[in-house]
Amino acid sequence: MLLILHRVLDHDTLSTVRHLLDDAYFMDGRLSAGMAARRVKRNEELRPDREVIERLNDLVMNRLVRHPEYRSAAMPLRVAAPYYARYTEGMTYGDHTDDPIMMADEPYRSDIAITVFLSEPAEYEGGELEIRTAFGRQTVKLPAGDAVMYPASSVHRVAPVTRGVRLVAVTWVQSAIRDPARREILYELNQAREALLRESPESDVAVKINHAYVNLVRMWAEL
Repeated sequence: MLLILHRVLDHDTLSTVRHLLDDAYFMDGRLSAGMAARRVKRNEELRPDREVIERLNDLVMNRLVRHPEYRSAAMPLRVAAPYYARYTEGMTYGDHTDDPIMMADEPYRSDIAITVFLSEPAEYEGGELEIRTAFGRQTVKLPAGDAVMYPASSVHRVAPVTRGVRLVAVTWVQSAIRDPARREILYELNQAREALLRESPESDVAVKINHAYVNLVRMWAEL
């Protein structure tokens, strides 16, 4: 499932994030890449600086994890601290698939990738996120503050930047629902469930839909 998350970061939060990144130091992104990705990865990533990264994560992740569409669609079990990436003219990230197991203090399975856009589309040319799906290659280039969720198992790329600077935060989620088809079913069912609960919470239909949803989660969740 490919899902757009609108207004993850508000204007003030985005301004603070951009100010922190403007003053930060970046290094060759290939240093964090595996053997396969290293051949196609041409970007820069924020140099480890505990104070700066903690401030950025407080701003970006605190707002992402409270986003209602994110919670409903991802059903997160574990969420990674993001990478902050910069693409200047000529930089790109060729076709690749994210590592299935991300190594951290507590390793986690990467079910879902999330890119939070930190530059406005007019600030750079090229740099589109291109994701291969069953319906063809989908191209994503969003306003600053918006994000896109997509399967970490997909083949995807960042098109070459031909002008300006592309800034993004990228993170990964291990979902409580491993199977992506089941996650999509639960997300769509929850959309209907929440609408019914708002409009007629005491109706028989709302009660039955709620019952089905929570028990499907109980049946499919891996904790």
